[in-house]
Amino acid sequence: MRLRLFQRDICPLCDQALAVLAAARVPDFESVWIDDDFALEERYGARVPVLRDEARDLELDWPFDAARVVAFLQL
Repeated sequence: MRLRLFQRDICPLCDQALAVLAAARVPDFESVWIDDDFALEERYGARVPVLRDEARDLELDWPFDAARVVAFLQL
């Protein structure tokens, strides 16, 4: 999967990020929960939600809106 959204199980910001991705009409993406993974917690714990483009090795940290997501995907 090209896009991954790193998030937590109970995270209001993550819920907002999901709504933003829907508004931006983001194609398929994988949700990755960091809660039970020490390495992911170390990397993303203070930053979630984070949208990662695996193909381009780029990350978009919160906060972001639909326009910013569209621009990120078109880089």
